[in-house]
Amino acid sequence: MAKKKEVTVEEKLRALYDLQLIDSRVDEIRNVRGELPLEVQDLEDEVLGLKTRMDKLKTDVETINYEITAKKNLIEEAKGLIKKYAEQQKNVRNSREFNSLAKEVEFQELEIQLAEKNIKEFKAQIDQKKEVVSETKEKLSEREAHLKHKKSELDAILAETEKEEQELLAKSEKFEKQIEDRLIQAYKRIRNNVKNGLAVVPIERGASGGSFFTIPPQVQVEIASRKKIITDEHSGRILVDPALAEEEQQKMHKMFSKI
Repeated sequence: MAKKKEVTVEEKLRALYDLQLIDSRVDEIRNVRGELPLEVQDLEDEVLGLKTRMDKLKTDVETINYEITAKKNLIEEAKGLIKKYAEQQKNVRNSREFNSLAKEVEFQELEIQLAEKNIKEFKAQIDQKKEVVSETKEKLSEREAHLKHKKSELDAILAETEKEEQELLAKSEKFEKQIEDRLIQAYKRIRNNVKNGLAVVPIERGASGGSFFTIPPQVQVEIASRKKIITDEHSGRILVDPALAEEEQQKMHKMFSKI
């Protein structure tokens, strides 16, 4: 890996602040999207879950219908046996045979009653499942419409910002290579530790940007001299003087406008 060329502290400060402006612009773009990607993902998961539920309910109904058909077949078989036993009773030789056939008839009649009861219960289950299918179908339709709207919203934002974000990320990577590793690591650590991602800030009204803690005049003079990198003792942010910040903001604004 090629050694980075020696640069002045002022050049380091400018490079760091430029990098901050690029990364802040990426943050802005991502904030525009907000929670949309997560919302879309959650809706996609919900739609998939509802579809899976619908499929299971339909399979359950098909299984129950199969059971109903089986019970109806059993009833027909039982009726056939009853008819057969009734015919046999006409030709019995004694009461023992007659009673034996009568028991068979009684057993088949009980089988028919049980099967009819099962069919009634199965039909009640189907009605209940069809009701759930109807509710699930309605919810699925509503969720799919909502998903379509959110996807359209996200696609529109992505169409506007994705190209810019990719170009900015490439520039962020390029600018990082111009700064020594130690400073980049410090910059990233500060960015991760502060809520708004601002690791390099200018002095505003005698305090570091976004802070209410006043910076002593002597420290402000040191910052303006650009001879060493100074951090805010309260937030840990790297500080730059307002003039340098203004110059870099104008420069980066021109760059952003070309993307």
